Parts: sequence; structure tokens; C-alpha cells
Amino acid sequence: MRKRPNSSSAAKSNSSTSGDTSDKKGPQNSDDVVVAAKRSTFVVLTLFVLVVNGSWAIYHYQFESLPAPLSAVQVGKRGFSELEAIKHVKALTQFGPHPVGSDALDRALQYVLAASESIKKTAHWEVDVEVDFFHTRYGANRLVSGLFKGKTLVYSDLNHVAMRILPKYATEAGENAILVSSHIDTVFSGEGAGDCSSCVAVMLELARGISQWAHGFKHAVIFLFNTGEEEGLNGAHSFITQHPWSDTVRMAIDLEAMGIGGKSTIFQAGPNPWAIENFAAVAKYPSAQIVAQDLFSSGAIKSATDFQIYKEVAGLSGLDFAFLDDTAVYHTKNDKLKLLKPGSLQHLGENMLAFLLQAAASSHLPLGKAEEQDGNSSRDAAIYFDILGTYIVVFRQRLASMFYNSTIMQSLLIWVTSIMMGGSSALISLALSSLSIILMWISSIAFAAVAAFCLPLVSASPVPYVSNPWLVVGLFGVPALLGAFIGQHLGYLILRRYLSAVYSTRYRDLSSSVQADIAKLDSERWLFKAGLIQWLLLLILGNYYKIGSTYLALVWLVSPAFAYGLLEATLSPARLPKPLKTLTLVIGLSFPFLLSSGMIIRLTSIMVGSTVRLERNPGSNPEWIGNIVVAILIAAIVCLTLVYLLSYIHISGAKVPIIIITSILFGLSICSVVGFLQAFTEDTARAVNVVHVVDTTGKHGGKQEPDSYVSLFSTTPGNLIKEAEKIGKKMVCGKDKMPDFVSFSVNYSCWIDEDVLAGWDKSDIPAIHVERDMMDENRITEISLDTKFSSRWTLGINMEEIEDFQLKDVGESEELIPLGGKTIVDGWHIIQFSGGKKAPTKFSLTLSWINEKHGPEGSRGERPLLKLRTDVDRLTPQTQDVLTKLPPWCSLFGKSTSPHTLAFLSSLPIVF
Repeated sequence: MRKRPNSSSAAKSNSSTSGDTSDKKGPQNSDDVVVAAKRSTFVVLTLFVLVVNGSWAIYHYQFESLPAPLSAVQVGKRGFSELEAIKHVKALTQFGPHPVGSDALDRALQYVLAASESIKKTAHWEVDVEVDFFHTRYGANRLVSGLFKGKTLVYSDLNHVAMRILPKYATEAGENAILVSSHIDTVFSGEGAGDCSSCVAVMLELARGISQWAHGFKHAVIFLFNTGEEEGLNGAHSFITQHPWSDTVRMAIDLEAMGIGGKSTIFQAGPNPWAIENFAAVAKYPSAQIVAQDLFSSGAIKSATDFQIYKEVAGLSGLDFAFLDDTAVYHTKNDKLKLLKPGSLQHLGENMLAFLLQAAASSHLPLGKAEEQDGNSSRDAAIYFDILGTYIVVFRQRLASMFYNSTIMQSLLIWVTSIMMGGSSALISLALSSLSIILMWISSIAFAAVAAFCLPLVSASPVPYVSNPWLVVGLFGVPALLGAFIGQHLGYLILRRYLSAVYSTRYRDLSSSVQADIAKLDSERWLFKAGLIQWLLLLILGNYYKIGSTYLALVWLVSPAFAYGLLEATLSPARLPKPLKTLTLVIGLSFPFLLSSGMIIRLTSIMVGSTVRLERNPGSNPEWIGNIVVAILIAAIVCLTLVYLLSYIHISGAKVPIIIITSILFGLSICSVVGFLQAFTEDTARAVNVVHVVDTTGKHGGKQEPDSYVSLFSTTPGNLIKEAEKIGKKMVCGKDKMPDFVSFSVNYSCWIDEDVLAGWDKSDIPAIHVERDMMDENRITEISLDTKFSSRWTLGINMEEIEDFQLKDVGESEELIPLGGKTIVDGWHIIQFSGGKKAPTKFSLTLSWINEKHGPEGSRGERPLLKLRTDVDRLTPQTQDVLTKLPPWCSLFGKSTSPHTLAFLSSLPIVF
């Protein structure tokens, strides 16, 4: 603290100095000045405890607090009852896994059809309910972005249930409809309680309630219960391109699950903001985050939903909801009813019911693809986020840009003015404080990355935190925090040294201890202001690229800047610095943490859960790569959110306690994963595949025996030695057998190649025959494909040799894939075919070669011309034996590219 000198002594001091203006900026009499560059250790540690506990409390309130499930008696005819909806979930999960083409899916379809007919019978007398059991013979889906780029998704013999509800005496209501959609089918590896029996159940209960309200609607509501979603969004595509009701759809709502239960969050909205704006007006328990939309659209989250079809193919706007809790169980055996949290369906159901009542009765429903709208421009895209799951904020990009531009201009003006007033020392101080930010990031990422790299060396699993996600705080968060502090402290020491030299001249009449304290205090302030610079840069970048999440940069810049300006800033050059007030930090960070801490924990949890399916090509990446991704994410969170708090440590006595506490926490976390905590449990399992492979690749035209073996591989990082030991049976692990499954390849696996001839026959092997090869000016090759009894297959076509191709069904001469419009990824175009029991199995493929590669002579690389995989949902004796002995902490994992338990591999060479 500084005592103000009296006017006479100040005048005397100033009159005795030289003409250097730098000597007139403060008191010169050391007897009149006392500066205390100290802060209580207790205060700093308390602030850290407050941040940790406050963030956890915000997360719990925002994402863990669910409404109580209500009964039919409580809600009446027109309300939403979770207890009624859960009956549908129980019924659907009792069928077990029900993938496309299975008998279980037929039974699930009949159940939904019967439930829809029951709703029709009990509807309000002024309401029409139309139920359509819709069959699709053929279809081809070519998306140009996302996961399906470079692919054509062909489907056949799919069935769906569509239900349209509209007022009986307002026939014009049928001209404009709101589509609510989800899928009945599951992957072969799970019963699908979350993905997406819970969504289907919510839709059935919604339809029951809507059927009592719709006599007052201006628009129809269509509920689509589709199949084929898990094979590539085929059900939504078939409805949009083939069903007569699709022309009336003006807005689409998709219900999805990337986990099981919890709050169903809007993670995609638009392009027209009408839907999200109206949802915000009526939702009882809003949960919506544009941060998730930015991550999803960037490809950081490797997934796709039917909403992509509605937006890209149909040109519709709308909303995309998803259950996101327990993402580690996604598409595994643990997607089961017992893990579905009570209140999850009530949360989604009440929000959806309120929204549909609002939208269906509105006179301003957007016209979707029928009319170009100003709302479809990026300027009017919606920025949205919820606050504590209680309120939702929505504003348009145009308004956001005004806020951002204004803040950027004012910030730059303040900084330029400040530097001009402070002169060269202020400019250098700004540069050195910015250096501290750079050092903080480098050190934080380095510390966390080293921990991530070393973790597989001491743990049985490279990802030992999957079943206990909170461990990432100790394993990566603590090193990231320690690294961030050390990096910033190094920058602080450099800055303090420079300022000490400046103040030794500027305040040469003060004692050296006072000069040192002034340098410490000013360094602290510069570090705090460097945090503002960090967020200002992010605001500028986000504004330039029109990133929806840029509102976070605005909040993290403006709130601390306001608190600093209110409590710390001064225009007087004579005032010496004081320690930053604790209140400045509390006021400055309260709103940013309130707005973002829960969402940050939520997204981190999703990323941690996603590591069980990180390896799209098993064994292709180092074991530590998943840890590095999680570690860098956490280090970025630490550097972004704790930059202001870290600036308070350097003049306190908390430096050593923080180092000790973080070291202890890291040590305890390591001991936990090495000692007693399991990486996987029966309820949070490792994702694996067990496939009986019959491989004839490279044996075209020869008489060699096919290579038959049972392969065990995993999309979860880490070796499979422990699992192989549990299975026994002389299972070998390594990289000697690396099957190419067309849509992905396996570079590390375990396998058994003894007693593997039972359960299949050579007549099951798919046939690829060259029927005709015309060597004219443009080379054309006609090939016949016989997939035998497989209605799920994947074909890769080498587009380095082939310019275009056409696929036909031989039986009905139906063109499935026309010429033109192909996209290519890594030199291949992939056809993924899936269908029901009546899907065709014989096809004609016509290839048009690239002119320059016209002749058959010579070998042009090792890649084949065609590579084919056919899947069969059959258990051979050896596969059955392996599955029986599979450890309980493992689960089969299914997705659109995953093979079933029996797969046949074939190929056709370029020179045939």
C-alpha cells in the first residue's frame, strides 16, 4: 500500500529532479512509499477450490438434473408421460439387436405399426391420423460431405412406418408439414435402448399426445419411424426421395443418440433460425449448444445423422437432438435399458411437445426447399446456447457480428491509446506478456503430452480412464495446469526483469526493494491483461470465419475487462501499481464460468467416451495418439480458462504448495490406474470385433485355397494380449494378418487359424467375373457380381484406373447407380450395399477406363481394380467359441462399415 505524500514534499521532490519526463511519473521520496507485492496463499488456493467445485456444481445442475418421470394419470390425454414411453423402450429392446435384414427388425416394425394404429384409434374425433407402412425397393444415396464422401450408399427392400397427424376439417394443413424422424433399426452389436429405441418411444408418446391437440393445427405433423439409418442414413433418404408426403415437409426434426439418456441436447440447428428461435420461446428444459454444432460440422466428432439428409438432400431447416450421456456405450452391448437415466425421456418429450404445439399452430412456418429465404444466409444463422439448462439465448449472426466488431474496435482503440501513453516500455511489456501466453501454451501442452505419451508405458491400457472419466483431471489436467503455471511464470520472470530495469531508472530515488515490488505488481497486471489479448485474438479469428462459438470469446474478453476497468484501471500516471483485487477475479470470471464450465465438462466427457472407438483403422496409429488428443484438448481448456487465475499466483506464497499438490494428485492418479482402477468394466466395455474371415484376395483365377481364420481386432487403442490370453485357443497377436475390409483396414489383430473350415462353404464365396472387355477407343469392361446370399456388402473401385461406372440389378435390370457424380477419397470410390431379405444378390457392373490407362499390359501398382467384402450374420463354430470366451470387459462394436461375424473378401486385379 502507498501513502500519498503531502503537497509540499511532493513539490520539493519534483523540483529537485532533472528535466527527464520519465522521472515525473511517480513519487520520488522512498520514505513516503510502501509497496506490498504479496498475496495470501490461502486466497489463491481458495480461488482454485472455488473454480473446481463451482464448475462441477454448474455441470451437475445444467446436465445432470432431470425432471421427474410422469405417469399417464399425471399428464392426462394431452401430456407426455415417460412411464408410458418407457414401455415402448422395453418392448423394442426385448427383440434384441435388430439390424437391417433381421427377423428382429421385422418384429420391431410390426410393434411400431401396431402402436401407431392404436394411436389412430384413440385420436381426437376432429383429428385425422394416417398410418402408412412404406416399402422401398431401391435407392442410392450419394452425399458429398462428412463420413460418406467418396461413397455411394445403395439400399433395397427397406420398410418404414410413417404417421401423419392433421386436423380433419382443415385439409390445407396437409400442404405444409413438420417432420419428426428417428430410426428403428440398430447395429448388430446392441439392443439399442439409447440408439434409438428411446427416440422411437418418445415419438410414439408424442404422437399420442399430438393426436389430442391437432384439431387446432395449421400444419400437419409427420412422424417417420425409418430403418436403414445405421447402414448410412438410408431410411431418411428413401423417404425424402420416394414418399409422396415428402413434398409437403417444410421443417425436419431429427431425434438421435450418441450415448444413452441424459438431457437430449440440440447440437445442430438451421440453416433457417426459425426453429431454434421458436424452440427457445417455449422449451421447458432447454438444452442447446452451438459449440457442439461447430465440433460436429468440423469433423472432430466422427458421426452422421439423418439431419444431414434433410439438410443436404431435401434443403430443409430444423433441429437435431441427441442423447449424449455415457458415449462410451454407443453401439455396444451396453446400450441397454438399465443404463437409461430416469427423467431422460421426460426431458426430451416435454420440450418436443411444447415446440410442436407452437410450430404446428404457427402461421409463419418457413417454406423450406419450396422457397429461397433470407434466413438461409450465413448472416442470419442462429447463435444459440443455454444457461444452466433453464434459459436459452438465441441471436442471429448479423447481430453477433455487430457485437464482435464493436468490441474488437473498442479493444484495439484502448490498447493503442494505452501503448501510446505508455511509450516504448508499454509496447515491450505487451510483447513480453504476450510471450508469457505463448510459453504457457507450449509448456502446458508439453507437460500434458508427455504424460499422455508415458501413460501406456505404466498402464495396462493406453486409455485407462474410459470407465472413470474423472481420471483425466489427474492424468492430464494436473500436468497441463502445472505446465501452464511454469510457462507463465517463466514469462513473468522475464517481464519482471525488464520492468525492474525500467523502474530502476524511472524511480531511482526509491529503494531497490520498493522498485522490485513495483516491478512484480506491474508484471502481474500485464499478465492479467495478456489474457485479454489471448481472447481478443480468438474473437477476431472467430468473427472473421463466422464461427458460432465465438460468443465464448466475447464473454471471456468483456467480463474480465469490465471487472479490471471497474476496479483496477487508472488514468493517473503517478499512481503506483497495487496487487490485483480478489474481487476483480471473482466478478470477472463468474459469468464466463457460469456460461461455459458445464459445457466444457460435458464436451470433455464426450471426447473421453469416444476414445473407445478412436481407431477407424485398428492398429494404424501409435497407442498414445488418443491420449495426446485428449491431453491437448485439456491443456487448451486450462490455458483458455485459467489464464487470469494463474496471473494471481506469481506474487503469492502459493507457488510451492501448488507444485506439491499437483504432483501429489498426478501421483495418486497414476497409482490408481496402475493399481486398482480398471480401464474397462462390463458396463463400460472395450469395443472389439470378432470376424471369421474367408479371404480369397489376390487369388483370382487360381486354384489356391482361401485363407480362413477368426480375427479379433479393436477400435480402442492398445494391444489385445490380455484379451487373447483370456480366450486361449492358441490365439496369435501381431501384424502378420492385416485384412482389408474395403471400407477400412486392420493393421493389428489377434487370430486363430486352426479348425476354421466349419460353418461356411466354398459356394458361399462371392464371385467376380469379367463378362466382356471391349478394347475400343474407350475401354469398357462388363463385370458380373454374385454376392451369393449376402445382402450387405462393400465394393471398392480403383478410380485411379476407372473414370466412371454403372451398377445394375441383373434380376430386374434396374439401374442402381447411374453414370456421373462420383466423388473419390484416396483413389477409391466405395459402394456400400444393404437391404432386406428380398434384396438382390446378382449385379452387373460396367466400368469405363481412363483413356491414358487403356491397355492391359504391365502391372500398375499393387492396388487391385476391385475389392469386395460380403457380410453374413452367421456364427461359425470357432467364432461362437471365441465370443463365449470373450472377457466381460469387451463388447462387439457395430457401425455402417463394420463387418458382421462372417466376412468373405475377394478382389479383381487390374490385369485380369
